[in-house]
Amino acid sequence: MASAISLLSEEQFLCSICLDVFTEPVFIPCGHNFCKACITKYWDNNDQCDCPMCKKSFANRPDLFVNTLVSEMAAQFRKSVDVKAASSESHNQEAAKPVQVPCDVCSGTKLKALKSCLVCLASYCETHLEPHQRVAALKRHKLIDPVENLEDRMCKKHDKFLDLFCRTDQTCVCVMCTEHKTHDTVPLEEEYEEKKAQLGKKKAEVQEMIQERQLKVQEMKASVQLNKKDTEEEIAKSVEVFTALVASIQRNQAELIEVIEEKQRAAEKQAEGFIKELEQEISELQRRSTELERLSHTEDHLHLLQSFPSCSSSPHTNNWSGISVRTHLCVETVRRAVAQMEETLTKEMTTLLGDIEGIKEDLEKLPEDVRLRRIQQLYAVDVTLDADTAHPKLILSEDGKQVRCGNRRQNLPDNPERFDHCIDVLGKEGFSSGRFYFEVQVKGNEWDLGVVRESSNRKGKISSNPNKGRWVIWLRDGNNYQSLDDPRVPLSLTEKPEKVGVFVDYEEGLVSFYDVEAETLIYSFTGCTFKENIYPFFSPSNDEAAPLIITPVKHTE
Repeated sequence: MASAISLLSEEQFLCSICLDVFTEPVFIPCGHNFCKACITKYWDNNDQCDCPMCKKSFANRPDLFVNTLVSEMAAQFRKSVDVKAASSESHNQEAAKPVQVPCDVCSGTKLKALKSCLVCLASYCETHLEPHQRVAALKRHKLIDPVENLEDRMCKKHDKFLDLFCRTDQTCVCVMCTEHKTHDTVPLEEEYEEKKAQLGKKKAEVQEMIQERQLKVQEMKASVQLNKKDTEEEIAKSVEVFTALVASIQRNQAELIEVIEEKQRAAEKQAEGFIKELEQEISELQRRSTELERLSHTEDHLHLLQSFPSCSSSPHTNNWSGISVRTHLCVETVRRAVAQMEETLTKEMTTLLGDIEGIKEDLEKLPEDVRLRRIQQLYAVDVTLDADTAHPKLILSEDGKQVRCGNRRQNLPDNPERFDHCIDVLGKEGFSSGRFYFEVQVKGNEWDLGVVRESSNRKGKISSNPNKGRWVIWLRDGNNYQSLDDPRVPLSLTEKPEKVGVFVDYEEGLVSFYDVEAETLIYSFTGCTFKENIYPFFSPSNDEAAPLIITPVKHTE
C-alpha cells in the first residue's frame, strides 16, 4: 500500500470541495469522489443535484457509500504526512509562545504559524503550509501573516472575504454586500495604506505633543530653581539692608522675607500641580503613542481599520502655552529707596509687599507716565501674528511682526480660524490669566487694535463690541478715533499716537490703551468678563494703510 501511495500525487487524495485530504470519501454515479460531509452540504445548499466537478445532473439524490479503497489510501497518506511533519517539527521549528498564533493542524505541541489561509480559515506552521506552496489548487488561496479568529474576516451575511472597505459607512464589506454598491468602496489594501499613513501623521503629532510637554516640564523645573535662587538672593540683600536700620524697620524686614518665601512656596506648589498634570498627560500620550506604534506596524488590515477610529482621535490635553510659574520679585526699588531716605521706606514697603503677594497693585493711583513705565517693566510679552487666522488680503512679514493689507485676495485655505470677511488677524499667543502688555506702531490713517476672546466670530460681517468678545479701538479718516465700546465712545486726542500700548489685567477685567510716546492713557475698558483665552487683535483696515508693526517694549527704570 505504501508503494502504491508513493506513486500517486497529493492532488489525488484531496477533496475538490474542501481541498483537504479525504475524510469518509464517497463516490457518486459519475465516478468522482468527495468527502461525505462536503458533498452532502453541497447538495443541501443547491437546488440542483449535480457533480461539483463534471456538472453531471442526477434526477434523484444518489445514495452515498464510502469508497473503502480511497478511504484507506487517504488514511495512509495522512499518516505519512503527519509522521513527516512531526519529524520536521521536532528538528526545525519552535513551539508557539502564548503571544503567537499556533498552527491549527499540529497535533500535540502546537508550533508557531507562519501564515493564515483566508480560504481554509486555518493557520499553518512551516510544515503544514507546504501543500499551499506546492499544490496548484492550494496555491490560489489567499495567505496572510498569521492571525487569530479568522472567521471574523468573513462576511457574516455572505460567507465571503471582507476584501472591500466602504468609506461611506466606514465598515469592511464583501463583494456580495449589494447595499454598498452605490457607496464609495475601495479595496481593503488601499484603505489600509491610507489609514496607515494617517496613523503615521497622528503618531508624529502625539510625539510632538509629548516633546512639547517634556520641554514644558523642564522649563517649569528650571523656573522653580531660578525662583529659588532669586528668592535666596533677595532675602540675603534685604537682610543686609534691614540689619542697618532701627528696630521699627526690622518688623518690615521679617514681613518681606515671609512674603517672598510664601510666594516661593506657592510657586513650587503651583509648579508641582502643573508638573503632575503634564506628567499625567505625557503618560497618557506615551500610552497612546505605544498603541499607535503597535498599530502602525501591524499588517492586519482589518484590525487596523477597526482600531483606527479609537486610536486616531487626539487625547484631551490642556493648552500649556500661556502657563508659567516664573514670578517677578521686584525689590531693587525698595533697596534704593531705603539707602536714600528712611522716611520713604514705609511707602515703598507697602508697594513692594503688594507686588510680591500678588495683590492687585493700585496702578490707578500712580501718575499716568509712572503707571505706563511700571506696566512696561513688569508685564511686557512677546507677540507674534498667527498666519492661520489672517484674512486672505493681509500680507504678513516672515517674522510675524508686521501686517499690511494687499489689493487682492490670496489663495489660502478657508480654515475655521481664518477671518473671511473682516480684514483682521490675531496674535498666536493666547492668555488666560495674569497681566500682559504689548506695543504696536500705528502710522497709518486707518487701523483697528485690541484683544478678542478665542470664541469670537471670525466668519462674515462682525460687530466689534465687548458683548461680542472684542475690546477694540480704531482710527478712521486720519483723525476719527473711537473706542468700540457699547455704545461707542469718540476719543479726543491732542496728539496723533504713532505707537499704541495695549495692557490687559485678566482677573481685574481691564483693557487699557496708551499713547506710548506721550505716556498718556487713551482709553480703558473696565468691568470686562474673561472666561477663556483672549488674543491680541490687529487690522490695518484698507489697501492704503501703513503696516501695523509689533515692536519690542522698551522701558526705563
